[in-house]
Amino acid sequence: MKPHRIIGQRRAKIDAVEKTTGAALYTDDLRFPRMLYARLLRSVHAHARIKSINLQPALELPGVESVIRGRDLPEKFGVLPRNQDETAMAIDRVRYVGEPVAAVAALDEATAERACELIEVEYEMLPAILTIEDAIEAEQSIHDWTRKPNAHKVVSLEFGEIEQGFANADLIREDVFFYEGSNHAALEQHAAVAQYDPEGKLTVWSGTQVPHYLHRALSNVLGMPANRIRVVVPSVGGGFGGKSEPFGFEFCVAELARRSGRPVKISLTREEVFYTHRGRHPVKMLLKTGVRRDGTLTALSARAFLDGGAFSSFGIATAYYVGSLLPLTYKLPAYSFDGVRLFTNKPPCGPKRGHGAPQPRFAWEIQLDKIAQDLDIDPIELRRRNLVEPNSMTMNSLRISSCGLKECLDRVTEASGWNERYPDLPRGKGLGVAVSAYLSGTATTMWHPQLPHSGVYVQLDRLGGVAVFCGSAEIGQGSDDLLAGIVAEELGLYPEDIRVITGDTGITPVDLGSYSSRVTFMSGNAAIAAATELRAKLFEVTAEKLQVPVDRLDAADYCIFDRTNPAVSIPYVDAVVLAEARHGTLGATGSYFPPKLGGDYPGAVIGTSPAYSFSACVAEVSVDLETGQVTVDKLWVAHDCGKALNPPVVEGQIQGCAYMGLGEAILEAQTFDKRGLHLAPSFLEYQLPTSLETPPIEVFLVESDDPEGPYGAKEAGEGPENPIVPAISNAVWRATGIRFDDVPLSAEKVYEALFPTPASPSRKIQMPDYQFPEPLRPATPEARRVKL
Repeated sequence: MKPHRIIGQRRAKIDAVEKTTGAALYTDDLRFPRMLYARLLRSVHAHARIKSINLQPALELPGVESVIRGRDLPEKFGVLPRNQDETAMAIDRVRYVGEPVAAVAALDEATAERACELIEVEYEMLPAILTIEDAIEAEQSIHDWTRKPNAHKVVSLEFGEIEQGFANADLIREDVFFYEGSNHAALEQHAAVAQYDPEGKLTVWSGTQVPHYLHRALSNVLGMPANRIRVVVPSVGGGFGGKSEPFGFEFCVAELARRSGRPVKISLTREEVFYTHRGRHPVKMLLKTGVRRDGTLTALSARAFLDGGAFSSFGIATAYYVGSLLPLTYKLPAYSFDGVRLFTNKPPCGPKRGHGAPQPRFAWEIQLDKIAQDLDIDPIELRRRNLVEPNSMTMNSLRISSCGLKECLDRVTEASGWNERYPDLPRGKGLGVAVSAYLSGTATTMWHPQLPHSGVYVQLDRLGGVAVFCGSAEIGQGSDDLLAGIVAEELGLYPEDIRVITGDTGITPVDLGSYSSRVTFMSGNAAIAAATELRAKLFEVTAEKLQVPVDRLDAADYCIFDRTNPAVSIPYVDAVVLAEARHGTLGATGSYFPPKLGGDYPGAVIGTSPAYSFSACVAEVSVDLETGQVTVDKLWVAHDCGKALNPPVVEGQIQGCAYMGLGEAILEAQTFDKRGLHLAPSFLEYQLPTSLETPPIEVFLVESDDPEGPYGAKEAGEGPENPIVPAISNAVWRATGIRFDDVPLSAEKVYEALFPTPASPSRKIQMPDYQFPEPLRPATPEARRVKL
């Protein structure tokens, strides 16, 4: 394989100057003539019936242009086709504190706020369901369509001979864990602007991760033809999954713009962002693991209860993800999973970085540490004995292609000095380890699985300009830089020469969005397909011009040349002119379809991916044995990214994952009181790590060169978070001698464990009493004789 000029080289992102100088425009920066400002009236009750709404006082306030309520937008929506259970505003019932019930457009925000205060709403209070146990025990459902009271999705699967697996074990551990919910805490708050022009066409600007899905939802909810709607994504100040579905406020500003005939903008406050939520699910888990004396795993049984909040969001996928991704790291002869996602009267949970994977990974990596202690085996050695291998298949039919997990583990072991330091650190200091895996985009789409998952169009002009069009959303992860780098590599140019146009449903091919770590893999492959088609046309005319065989040509530094004699060349622009003269206007489209993957049981496609990334982390902590304060001294993180297309960008993603995992491990908690009120709805109360709490993060890139990834690349934006939290928790055990089976590890929690009193809260986590159905037992890959 010839060396790359751009791919794999360390360089600045193409939007680095724009972002660092403040020149980038975000949704809230947009201003239009005659623009109105919208505010939402939100419920102050967790669960109540709406008896009446009087909008007249708001309409009479000077400066108010339009007021709408739930029944003005009655069409239901949802990001998954099977769960269309939300409306833009509540119609008959409110289901959580903060759910919108009316929207106002006025000349300024202050007037819109005052108008919201004037709206009269009469409620009939209903019992609030605020915990997993409440949801199970309640006789009434939050939603009338659930088959069981408040059970959104129930999963029960068994692979292999689970009873025989436990019978073959010399040791069986059973432990209960709890992972608290958390918010994405993106720097940019949610915002949207809508404009309805005199020709009856609607444009919505939104900081969304999924312009294509928002476009579809706007058409359905507003009853407008999709070809009269355009969604544009300005710069996005962080998403992390929190902006990866349509939201009610986007429909509200669109309808207000349609009614008023004027542009309408809404920018949510930080408190509203916390109530809009879609963050990490709180999950209670029971894990039962069987192992032989030598550390070989014989069986794993996992049971999980997810607090999903009031609406579906991505909940069906989440319920499966919590179980489906666990077997990716270790060889398992038998595996079973029971899970239920429950509705509660709290803001709906959704996908947050690592969607569904961090919670069970936290539980199992801690339990494996306990098993290592029981068997007197080094925790890293126990993991090494069970690691999955490249080109293998998990019990639940997930195909593993490339796998650098062993190298990841070796790198952090050596860098941290584990073998020398782990046994000998003094009390109050500790090292902990964990490994994980994650997907590079889901192999099955939510809508129209027969269509491509990503499309890229590349256009050349005779003066040397190159434009790349893709529907992906640049949310800070570097996807625009990725597209520019790929096209520059293939055409012999440089990334700064490429104009990238993304996140605009009016002018770009469809891309399904920036979620599930899919953009590098899927948009990247589509970009290569488009660029190589154009490259072939340029090489065809150049070969004739230079009288050189096509297979001897190469492109670099604005020239196309003979590799055996680089002096024989023509400028890139001349090649474009020759190709345009022969073929006409030069443009090419590339598309990406994932291979057909997964088993043949319900839910088998959840967790399937064309490639999986792998990560390992060692954490070093200090615990103040007098106050319980946990300080993370250093993190060593190795990540198998397949191929680092731009190493600093990949390293930045890994560091961002480590930072987010640090917050969830020691500080972050999205919690509510008995009325359903958020206990920390601002950055004054919601605890995030600052630069003072963030330790040095040493990153190692492990390149396994996946055969299906673009230039061998896999994801790097989510997977590296998954081992961080359990590694920190395992390190805290080494520092204190006390196991913590729940997070976050607040100083108060650690102090109470160090100095328990009769008044201290119980540290025992109780599992709910719930009867799962008889598990489905799909045929194992061995039984189906899967050929890799």
